[in-house]
Amino acid sequence: MNDLRKLLIVEDDPGLQRQLRWAYEGYQVFVASDRGEAMALLRAEAPDVVTLDLGLPPDPDGVTEGFATLDAILSLKPDTKVVVASGHGARESALRAIEHGAWDFYQKPIDIDQLGLIVSRAFHVHALEAENRRLAESLTGNAALGGMITAAPEMMKVTRTIERVAPADVSVMLLGASGTGKELLARGLHEASGRNKGAFIAINCAAIPETLLESELFGHEKGAFTGAVKTTEGKIEQAQGGTLFLDEVGDIPLPLQVKLLRFLQERVIERIGGRKPIAVDTRIVCATHQDVDAMIADGRFRDDLYYRLAEIVVRIPSLAERTGDAGLLARHFLKKYAKAMNSSVTSLAPDARAAIDAWGWPGNVRELENRMKRAVIMAEGKAITAADLDLAGDAEPEPLNLKAVRETADRAAIRHALARAEGNISNTAKLLGVSRPTLYDLLKSYDLHV
Repeated sequence: MNDLRKLLIVEDDPGLQRQLRWAYEGYQVFVASDRGEAMALLRAEAPDVVTLDLGLPPDPDGVTEGFATLDAILSLKPDTKVVVASGHGARESALRAIEHGAWDFYQKPIDIDQLGLIVSRAFHVHALEAENRRLAESLTGNAALGGMITAAPEMMKVTRTIERVAPADVSVMLLGASGTGKELLARGLHEASGRNKGAFIAINCAAIPETLLESELFGHEKGAFTGAVKTTEGKIEQAQGGTLFLDEVGDIPLPLQVKLLRFLQERVIERIGGRKPIAVDTRIVCATHQDVDAMIADGRFRDDLYYRLAEIVVRIPSLAERTGDAGLLARHFLKKYAKAMNSSVTSLAPDARAAIDAWGWPGNVRELENRMKRAVIMAEGKAITAADLDLAGDAEPEPLNLKAVRETADRAAIRHALARAEGNISNTAKLLGVSRPTLYDLLKSYDLHV
């Protein structure tokens, strides 16, 4: 019985409950009459598919409670396939439910055979998506897009997104805190695109004075201003056939935003002092750590420019959100700077590894690199300590159920241990306090790969 796929039926009519329970003998069926019962069963049993009558009490003639239940289910377990029921003439409600995230709908009165096909297909699609996630996680490794070093599923999801959008000739905006690797990802996007034979040109818009930024981007003609002794191409022209990366795009002044918008619309530029339009085929990738929505509301950033730049938006997680990456990157930087400085440092002391895992990394990868570089210089022995790193030892989302909490904790602990032990199974088992066979069973159970 426990091997059967779990189906939750949310229906307040006792007659329909019996009819549906009888129709699904091939599943492990659970029945709820209201939102409270449904959420309790969702936590306890974590069913993959739910059939939901939108007309639940206390408003059986309306759909308010049904939509609240739908939202609660998808908020707690987003991968659930919810099939909603709509009464005669309530097709609009069913379509609205699809917009809210429901997977499919069926019409009352119920056709058991038709509903059975919908439910069967829902289980099939859920299984395929779960297998895709497992395969994607199994592909994690040390070198990701653009040479980025990561083993975190959170970051691998970002790199897979960029790999998907790279072939499409659209503008991409990377949003993330300073030091999360936005330029590295932009370069990886360029290399994965059809423009990789062209140039990758990067410019930090915050590092160039406003008076010079226009010339840097659009170029100038000879004699356009004092000191313009020759005609000079701007960065947009230099990236012809390739990619231009605008870092800290939020710092572009408003007058220049208008000129950049015209280029994005017309794909032509005019150099400063020039009168001749120049056609340029350049892809724009931009990045910022600022709150662009707040800047638009304050009038500091044009909304029409934002919609041109942000055809695809990719949000980059902070280092603290990337499971196991801090330890992985720390070893990389140790080897890099020990070699560059001809240092005798070869490893991280246990207190250093613990401090790295516990630190919140407000400066992200840039902070980690700087601390490791300093530690390689300051270390007196062959192992870097927490003191060398100058690190002082110092909320998860609502859990689905205790089993899910344990699995999340197990996965995080195993990834951290693998990172510390550099993939060595024996050392990983010792760090976790389990035997090698037990560790192999855990790796197989959670589909984790060394």
